[in-house]
Amino acid sequence: MSETQRHFGPEIQGGVYLRALGGAKPEIPTSFPGLEAAAQAKMSPEAWAYTAGGAGLESSMEANRAAFARFPIAPRMLGGAGQRDLSCEMFGAKAAAPLFSSPIGVLEMMHPDADLAVARAMAALKLPMMISSQASAPMEKIAEANGDGPRFYQLYWGKSDAIAESFVKRAEAIGCKAIFITLDTTVLGWRPRDLDLGFLPFLRAQGIAQYTSDPVFRAMLPAPPEENPMAAAVTFTQVFSDPGLDWARIAKIRSWTKLPVLLKGIMRADDAAKAVAEGYDGVMVSNHGGRQVDGGIGALDALPKVVAAVDGKAPVYFDSGVRCGADVFKALALGATAVGIGRPYAYGLAIAGENGVKAVMEYLAAELDITMALMGTRSLKEIDSRLLGVNGDQ
Repeated sequence: MSETQRHFGPEIQGGVYLRALGGAKPEIPTSFPGLEAAAQAKMSPEAWAYTAGGAGLESSMEANRAAFARFPIAPRMLGGAGQRDLSCEMFGAKAAAPLFSSPIGVLEMMHPDADLAVARAMAALKLPMMISSQASAPMEKIAEANGDGPRFYQLYWGKSDAIAESFVKRAEAIGCKAIFITLDTTVLGWRPRDLDLGFLPFLRAQGIAQYTSDPVFRAMLPAPPEENPMAAAVTFTQVFSDPGLDWARIAKIRSWTKLPVLLKGIMRADDAAKAVAEGYDGVMVSNHGGRQVDGGIGALDALPKVVAAVDGKAPVYFDSGVRCGADVFKALALGATAVGIGRPYAYGLAIAGENGVKAVMEYLAAELDITMALMGTRSLKEIDSRLLGVNGDQ
């Protein structure tokens, strides 16, 4: 067995049942509805609204889940998958499973250890972490907590190219393996749950630690953020959003770093084809968990067309709407290279910090492993669309 290979299914499932013999039931619920309810009970109304909410009528969130229902698994018998290998490689980083933590901002609202807890949990599992531009700790401290764990950096590109360049160079210096530019948040979406509470965490200087620790941003301030956090928060709001961002500006990143650069938020075949033609190193299909554009298509519905447009020239990553290991299996079957997890790990964080994140990610990997066993797939490369009941030929 390789260094990163684990038998997640029997290990995690068996462990739950064995501990139950001594009267111990899981602290972290194993189903998403149970996880969500337990997290809500732990979170403030503001934290819950920020994490659980979406844009507008939240129809894009609903579309994400409806898309998974449109791609049912067609169970295959007697596949002989007594041993499964979930391990993979992402930009030279070895991972125990095709899972990574998608970036979520303002994690300090869920747990005081915030991104540091996520970093430790992901490193322990040998799964990549994608560090957020809206993290609650500077990326250098997150990297320290992450140790030798694999990590990527998610870049929000606002009005200041100088800040974007500084973020990229800092990410390279802390050992990130790739940069993912988030394209879908050049302005915050219309989020009624937050609006009705009148709560924007960034105005309270939450989730802006990458900025307040950045020399370029600090040089813009009238006083150090430690002395005047409100001035830092206001300055952040002035530089964060830039709906004028375009293909020409993001091309500048090539002069800043030699790291692979991927575009996150691709939901159309034509954008995917342009990304490949422009020489980017991959794309990520995502609708930001339904938090940006209301009335949009489900991310999984977009995945097959994007994969076809990329045509094997670059990896295609995926997130949005993933709630269980079977969802991960479906995304892989439709061509995803690896799958990002968002709200589930944030809920685990809210319930039990680092241990909660670790448990949620292990549950997802365990269910993926068990699904692979039941489908007769011994490795990730054996998972393809023929195992889904969408072609009418099963």
